[in-house]
Amino acid sequence: MRGFLSVCVMVLGTSWAAAQETPAPAATEPAMTMDRLGQIILALDPEANFIGNGIDLVIEDIPVIVIADPTANRMRAMVPIRSAQGLEPEELMRLMQANFDSALDARYAVARGRLWGTFIHPLSSLEKDQLISALIQTVNVARTYGQSYSGGALTFGGGDSNGIYQELFDELRKRGEAL
Repeated sequence: MRGFLSVCVMVLGTSWAAAQETPAPAATEPAMTMDRLGQIILALDPEANFIGNGIDLVIEDIPVIVIADPTANRMRAMVPIRSAQGLEPEELMRLMQANFDSALDARYAVARGRLWGTFIHPLSSLEKDQLISALIQTVNVARTYGQSYSGGALTFGGGDSNGIYQELFDELRKRGEAL
């Protein structure tokens, strides 16, 4: 165990040090606001519904809920997956494993008796491409639930996932190009 912990500390320490040495990229887009968020989502789904700080939209026949709070500087995208009732300990363990390695920036979560695919980010620093990627990853964790439990943005090669993800990303990006 001590050896494993040493390796983890070394890897994480190296990653942290590298991150500290890399200057932050200059902002290339205006800060995300509720209006900008709404414009981007409408470009992705012209039939999106706006209710207060919430937006309901559909991507690839999957319902997505986006909620933003400018005061708290938070944005959350959510996809309902199934009832949480009956989730077995083995499946909960698999969900936690996926949160660590394959769900990527999306996460599995349980709230109000449901299993959700979620993505949470500060609102003001969210960029258009990050939002598109977040929506795709959140849809993908719902889509791959019970199978690969993957956000789909990155794979270790050899399969079809990269191409599928890239096609959807490119398609959604084109819809919001003018923004």
